[in-house]
Amino acid sequence: MKFYANFKMNHTRASTAKYIEDINSELKDSNCDNIVVFPPASALTKSEGKVTIGAQNGYFNSNGAYTGEIGLEQLKEFNIDTILIGHSERREIFKESQDFIAKKFKFFAENNFNIVYCIGEPLEVREQGEDALFEYLFAQFEGIDTSYKNLTIAYEPIWAIGTGVSATTKDIEVVHNRLKEQFKVDLLYGGSVKVDSIESIAKIDGVDGVLVGSASLKAKEFATLIKKGLGA
Repeated sequence: MKFYANFKMNHTRASTAKYIEDINSELKDSNCDNIVVFPPASALTKSEGKVTIGAQNGYFNSNGAYTGEIGLEQLKEFNIDTILIGHSERREIFKESQDFIAKKFKFFAENNFNIVYCIGEPLEVREQGEDALFEYLFAQFEGIDTSYKNLTIAYEPIWAIGTGVSATTKDIEVVHNRLKEQFKVDLLYGGSVKVDSIESIAKIDGVDGVLVGSASLKAKEFATLIKKGLGA
């Protein structure tokens, strides 16, 4: 079971360092060795103990005149080789097109990164039924090499991110099983994963791990979530 924490625009360098220390302490006797934390760019650091550090974002170049971006050169300084690509907030808020996302994917695949590729649908698409849902989801793989050896897919229904509302176990199972039929990779579920929902989510067929937002921001809470998920 994989446990990935997306801090988004939360935590500082100091609080991230304390967080990593606390997670390693809380889970020192745990057999979980697949924990990835995605801090903000200003808090990037090297992986330590049970915690692998990943990047929330990156531009498809090593360096250059790209104001506000972070490239391969900066990530390599911290030995980072894991990245989120295609998150709904990058698509929706920052207007990253599928073509732009595909270029990003290609660049980081060529550099052998572990890529967590995010897909998801808004509520209005979900309400149109399964045909519309899967047409929308599969369109997000345009230009993406789904045979890439270091690929993990994260399914995050947009309407369940940051709302406190998770999809039902049936909703998740239907999507994950369909994705498993199409792609032979590990699948994460993200979308208001909480301490009180992780056990039921972890038991769903086709769920290989979770991508956690707000419930990952406190080390003790995330450690509890991990322990509950491992025991499910």
